[in-house]
Amino acid sequence: MEQSNLIDVAYIARLAKLELTAEETERFSSDLNQVLAYVAQLDQWDTQGVEPMYHPLPVFDALRSDVPGTSLSNEEALSNAPAQEDGQFRVPKVVESAH
Repeated sequence: MEQSNLIDVAYIARLAKLELTAEETERFSSDLNQVLAYVAQLDQWDTQGVEPMYHPLPVFDALRSDVPGTSLSNEEALSNAPAQEDGQFRVPKVVESAH
């Protein structure tokens, strides 16, 4: 395979903030170039007039109708909450400040 077709795995790893060893970089470079070579084989097929598709099988809407129904009252929803405050669920903070 030509050098211009090779993927710069080390560059992509830096963009993704990944630390790869030299061995991993070489292995992933080889793997990705094999994938590209396989995809390049698709160029041999004439796809003129073939409509693009987002799924190989027909997809049917499996969602139920959006029909309003009865829901729990605020008191019912909070009745088993381990902690509540001002009519709301109280949960521990899981995200810290970015500053």
